[in-house]
Amino acid sequence: MKSIRILILSTLLTLFASETLIAQFGYGNPYGRYGRQRSIVPQAGGQPTQKQEPLTAEELVDEQMPSITEALELNPFEEAVVRTTLVTSVQQRIELQILQLEPEKMKEAVEKIRIRQEEELKAGLPEDKYNDFLELQENRFKTKKKKKKKKKKSKE
Repeated sequence: MKSIRILILSTLLTLFASETLIAQFGYGNPYGRYGRQRSIVPQAGGQPTQKQEPLTAEELVDEQMPSITEALELNPFEEAVVRTTLVTSVQQRIELQILQLEPEKMKEAVEKIRIRQEEELKAGLPEDKYNDFLELQENRFKTKKKKKKKKKKSKE
């Protein structure tokens, strides 16, 4: 009788132990023999993106200069004049934003910067290119691409 009890107890203990082993190691698991393993390849969105540094005045002007040069057809001297004038103006505007002045003082300072910029450009550029620059500035430096007209072929 004692041996029957030991046999029943050992059988039940083996059944319960096998259930926990299967649950722990995942036999019959679709991820493999020992459960889901971590991938060696890092995930694309795993790390938070870092904040990008704000662009400097020179970088901002360098982005716009190709379109300005193309639209106004500037020679190297005129391009240098426009670039230096824009860099100083943009730099001063960035400094004003950092200072966070009162709205009235900010308007006055921005107006002074704009007037100085226009005077420098007027002195450094020919009249027609200066006017074209002002027009381009009103359009926020978006150039209009010249459309080529297609010739219609007449059927003869």
